[in-house]
Amino acid sequence: MNRLSLTLSRGIAHVTGAALGPYQSAVIRIGFAATWLLFLLREFPHRAELYGPSGPWGWQLAKDLTNSNHAFSALLWSDGRAWFECFYLLAILTSAALLLGWRTRTASVLFMVGVLSLQNRSVFMGDGGDNVLHLMSFYLLFTRCGRMWSLDARRAARNEAARARGERVPADRVGPALWAVLGAVLVTVTLTGRFDNGWVIPALLWTVWVALGVWGLVERRAKSAEPRILLDVIANVLHNGALLVIMAEACLIYATAGWYKIQGSRWQDGTAVYYPLHLHYFSPWPGLADLMSTSGTIMMLVTYGTVMAQVAFPFTLFNRRVKNILLVLMMVEHAAIAVVLGLPFFSLAMIAADAVFLPTSFLRRLGDLAARAQGRIIRRGDRTVPLPRSPEESTPGRVGAA
Repeated sequence: MNRLSLTLSRGIAHVTGAALGPYQSAVIRIGFAATWLLFLLREFPHRAELYGPSGPWGWQLAKDLTNSNHAFSALLWSDGRAWFECFYLLAILTSAALLLGWRTRTASVLFMVGVLSLQNRSVFMGDGGDNVLHLMSFYLLFTRCGRMWSLDARRAARNEAARARGERVPADRVGPALWAVLGAVLVTVTLTGRFDNGWVIPALLWTVWVALGVWGLVERRAKSAEPRILLDVIANVLHNGALLVIMAEACLIYATAGWYKIQGSRWQDGTAVYYPLHLHYFSPWPGLADLMSTSGTIMMLVTYGTVMAQVAFPFTLFNRRVKNILLVLMMVEHAAIAVVLGLPFFSLAMIAADAVFLPTSFLRRLGDLAARAQGRIIRRGDRTVPLPRSPEESTPGRVGAA
């Protein structure tokens, strides 16, 4: 009993004492934000046809559908072109903010609102990658994904270094301003009856807004460390739970895809991969598709290999080496799908989901390489040149940054 109690206490301390997987959560934040940002930028010329007033799926049709399934979409608050254009631009900006890790807590909320609103506006425009992005935008809201590789982490480290030197850190003004603006928007939307299509998303938005306000109040006014420790514990539990859900979701996607493929006759006879290679919609490089499909052996190996990898992936998590090998194969497969079948955003979304299983040691080395590369670029940009000397100066000019 004592041993069980000790193990249980250690487990609770492990879950509540820190936000686990900081590198992994940073990678999936960057991956999904980049996927959505690149998609929005690529479809910018066609935005009105896909999600706006010029599309075949009209505003009233979308309104009727969301009234029946209670899906959330801020685009249905108005059918005007100006509202659509402003919202699309806001979705681009919030995706970039989340990618860079600027005000990550607020950016993650707005990122989720942008993803849900655009996808629920035109539900027939999506594919499997959009479904993954739809779910992950919701899960990211509960993670502390800005603790690594973000502008927030850089600002926190700079402030901590200033405090260590005994310098005074100026009070944050941007955070309270964002909080006040978002609060005003929530109050306006609520009082005008825009939240008339379900209570889940409005309740979530209000909860997050209140939580951010309490967090900021504790950071500025708390006279002891206990309130901050309590908030950290709650945030760590939510983060670790959300990270576990993301892992389970990725495993579920592969497991269900693999087992459904087993039931298909084309997957059983090893010819399933051949057919999409010869569909015009999935053939951006017909020559490459023809080259791959000329060998029946290659088609059979790719077909059976895909099924076996997807079915086996959840079970390989119990063996680190096997998991890492299969993880590389899955990412290579998705990269090949992006090129051969012309599905870049589906592949990017799946690679971002796979990244939650990347080993921490690899991500640390990757971060060190990126930091060294950044340092070399900065040093090249800071090459010094002699300053021009005036006639009165008798000493050499001081070297300054160009």
